Amino acid sequence: MTKRFWLFAAVPAVFFAGVSFAQFPVVDMIAGKVVEKYQQSTCEQLWVKKGQPKSPREQEAIQMLRSNPEMRTEFINRVAAPMANKMFECGMIP
Repeated sequence: MTKRFWLFAAVPAVFFAGVSFAQFPVVDMIAGKVVEKYQQSTCEQLWVKKGQPKSPREQEAIQMLRSNPEMRTEFINRVAAPMANKMFECGMIP
């Protein structure tokens, strides 16, 4: 009986999680690139890039995230941990 309960509880959870990830395919692409940038960059590269102006493509992505709160929330949920860890390693946050 317990196994069946967990099966019935897990299937909808997995389904809804899959739907939420598929809801914003653009966020998948943008978040993947941001995480990859932070994981592959050295601390020195991140410090240099921090002061540089954003490209038109980056500005467009930022504007899109600003105009859509749900998309912004999903983006932040995906990139927050990898970015914070790298920034902590680099001494960019305490």
